[in-house]
Amino acid sequence: MTVETTARPRVKARAQARAKVAEAPELPLGRILDGDCVAAMRTLPDASVDLVFADPPYNLQLGGDLNRPDGSHVDAVTDEWDRFDSFAAYDAFSKAWLAECRRVLKPDGALWVIGSYHNIYRLGATLQDLGFWILNDIVWRKTNPMPNFRGTRFTNAHETLIWASQGEKARYHFNYRAMKTLNDELQMRSDWTFPICAGGERLKDEQGHKAHPTQKPEALLYRVLLATTEKGDVVLDPFFGTGTTGAIAKRLGREWIGCEREEAYRKVARARIDKELPLDESALTTMQSKRTAPRVAFGALVEAGFVKPGTQVFDKKRRWSATVRADGSLVCDPSSGSGQAKLIGSIHAVGKDLQGAPSCNGWTFWHYEDEGAVKPLDAARQLYLLATED
Repeated sequence: MTVETTARPRVKARAQARAKVAEAPELPLGRILDGDCVAAMRTLPDASVDLVFADPPYNLQLGGDLNRPDGSHVDAVTDEWDRFDSFAAYDAFSKAWLAECRRVLKPDGALWVIGSYHNIYRLGATLQDLGFWILNDIVWRKTNPMPNFRGTRFTNAHETLIWASQGEKARYHFNYRAMKTLNDELQMRSDWTFPICAGGERLKDEQGHKAHPTQKPEALLYRVLLATTEKGDVVLDPFFGTGTTGAIAKRLGREWIGCEREEAYRKVARARIDKELPLDESALTTMQSKRTAPRVAFGALVEAGFVKPGTQVFDKKRRWSATVRADGSLVCDPSSGSGQAKLIGSIHAVGKDLQGAPSCNGWTFWHYEDEGAVKPLDAARQLYLLATED
């Protein structure tokens, strides 16, 4: 049974807040801001952004050209924007842009930052010093990493993402159920496997060269945004590059703002995003966490005819059966050998008493037959929610 996202008080409040932000003329939605990211972010109002995804310079500290064993040149990151005079200079730069991210994020907003062993530990310390609270570190394991051509170290086959909230007590958004569905009904783990950008996904400039040396795979951003934002949320990328964040945000119905100082990257990003088509509204509906599911009385389903009085319900192993009554209560007469008296009560209370358990979720404990298929009562609840959704 597909569990669809439905209107609920907290999500409605978020939607109302997003509408107010979207109406603010000073918020440059769908635009790439030119220039230094710190200066660009200073033009944004406080608490106006739901999520930041940052792919900052890694400060790779490359000491010269890198060649393959056959002598051919490796197209590594040698751009000026990745060069810093010292660790202290890099730390000062990191503190400046992270502080601006913290300012523009809403109280329940969150930050994602990606890096390698060259910079991720320094970034982690800095964001903690600024008051961010680390929720997870995600390992992106590359299926096709660049080899270690010199044979002097292990092949560097992963990068690390840090997901952080505004503070230890801060609320944040996580689409747990959608992630579990995406992962074939298993909890999504903190190790993600994706290939690096290659083939048709790798953007090229007019000369046929890589448009950007560190372009991230779309699948990575898709998972990040699907996991931690809702439709209409505002996503900020301070290091926009060729616009992967903006393209995926547009596809998933999120608003976006980018900061990028390099005109060549902005040009590629604009062309890319202009061609991106948003998903159909029905395709944007995702699985909903049971924690955030709206509270529905079983009696409401009976009143509306989604479960009819007289329906026989039973547990999955068919040890017990009960009859649905007109007021939404159940009546169950346990087998004569059990020693139990007739039980009458709610779907939760009767299930609890039958099992001798401290509690019972009647929505998943009780099942019914529908056109030959056995379904949990929760399936009827989801049909009811879909029919009554705002």
